[in-house]
Amino acid sequence: MAKEDVFIGAIDQGTSSSRFIIYNSSAQPIGSHQVEFTQFYPKAGWVEHDPMEILESVKVCVAKALDKAIANGYNVDKNLKAIGLTNQRETTLVWSKSTGAPLYNAIVWMDARTTAVCSRLEKELSGGKSHFMESCGLPLSSYFSAVKLLWLMENVDAVKEAMKKKDALFGTIDTWLIWQLTGGVKGGLHVTDVSNASRTMLMNLKALDWDTSTLKELGIPAEILPKIVSNAEIIGNVADGWPFVGVPIAGCLGDQHAAMLGQACVKGEAKSTYGTGAFILLNTGNEIVKSAHGLLTTVAFKLGKDAETSYALEGSVAIAGAAVQWLRDSVGLISSSSEIGELASQVESSGGVYFVPAFNGLFAPWWREDARGVCIGISRFTTKAHIARAVLESIAFQVKDVLDSMHKDAGRVESGEFLLRVDGGATVNDLLMQIQADLTGSSVIRPSDIETTARGAAFAAGLAIGLWKEDYIFDIKDKLKNATVFKPALGEEMRKKKVDSWCKSVARTFDLADLA
Repeated sequence: MAKEDVFIGAIDQGTSSSRFIIYNSSAQPIGSHQVEFTQFYPKAGWVEHDPMEILESVKVCVAKALDKAIANGYNVDKNLKAIGLTNQRETTLVWSKSTGAPLYNAIVWMDARTTAVCSRLEKELSGGKSHFMESCGLPLSSYFSAVKLLWLMENVDAVKEAMKKKDALFGTIDTWLIWQLTGGVKGGLHVTDVSNASRTMLMNLKALDWDTSTLKELGIPAEILPKIVSNAEIIGNVADGWPFVGVPIAGCLGDQHAAMLGQACVKGEAKSTYGTGAFILLNTGNEIVKSAHGLLTTVAFKLGKDAETSYALEGSVAIAGAAVQWLRDSVGLISSSSEIGELASQVESSGGVYFVPAFNGLFAPWWREDARGVCIGISRFTTKAHIARAVLESIAFQVKDVLDSMHKDAGRVESGEFLLRVDGGATVNDLLMQIQADLTGSSVIRPSDIETTARGAAFAAGLAIGLWKEDYIFDIKDKLKNATVFKPALGEEMRKKKVDSWCKSVARTFDLADLA
């Protein structure tokens, strides 16, 4: 007999894979499927995705997850009430309104091809690198969607032609998927949400709408941009061609904002998601906090059309788990990512080796596009175990750099111990989590379910249709049930020595972009 319940689906579209997870009314997963897709590296520093492959990966995930849940006796086909969506942010594409075909591959958030565009704008604009900070909270950087869009407008003939014919649509991956889910060329909705829009460099943080003066200065026509909606509202219904026709899409958030919601972070609380990169967000409530220490000011979430907006300080680390993938795929030091913990555990320290994974430059708090990766402190004593440990430490050091900046900008949490909530695939590595606690000198708390990104998207959709209330979503006691806490065990003196050495190592990465 079928198990009756109300179900919410969450599409989680990441940098290397897509997933679909189905949750019951207790927010427990009852079926899921994941599909990896290709990352293309056409030139050094360039990273692209095929938008059609992403779309196909989502279709496969949805169908397989539904099949699994139904096979397990859940009446999902009748009782799936809403879909939430979360996605890799900043990744940029332009497609044809009339044919639905992408006009170029999607340019991925970590792609650095727009460095020259940023340098040119820095010279041309009166405020230099900080020219748009007042309106959007972001510095000029190759990271953000606006400069990727400019590159497409300037370098891709198909994009130029489509814009002349008024046939071009711009979007981040959430926009692309929602357009396809709601009908595509047959009336698909062209929308994005406030969290993804806040990462384009084009949205005014206060108005939560496209900033007309920014568009004018950059020469971007407003008609190619999607409509901006909140994170929890019924956007539209799924069209024919999908397994859940007619189900409302009721939640949409960028992945880091979804993780923040999934971790139930309220004002003064921070989370760090460890994936391809690492992303640390501190909820600052309804206050827009400007950073003086290299962080970004961004939207945290807006849970409904008329809801108050929560803002955040964010520090983005470009290379975290990607450094482990590099050790596996490019260097061959390990044969699977899971091996790194065992290898690094063979030594008690990195033996004076420091690894800075500035493969495409450094993001927060340094913002150095001229930085390139270094591995220093190597001696005859060095083994592959020391290098593996140095790679894990590099992830934790970068997160610490961001947290230090956050404490300077927003002050320490006023009462109680500062707890860093963590999630994402790399958090299964106990050694990494212990290193993180040791280097920050603060406890690290890992929930029993580390897939908080998809859970956040499900929460937003469930909130929009009235399945859950905010009190339920932000009930931290429930979220921290069965959590694992890592407490710092490293002495203050040793911590300071290691941090000083790390800062020296970071300084060695600067001004290396033109090495041939």
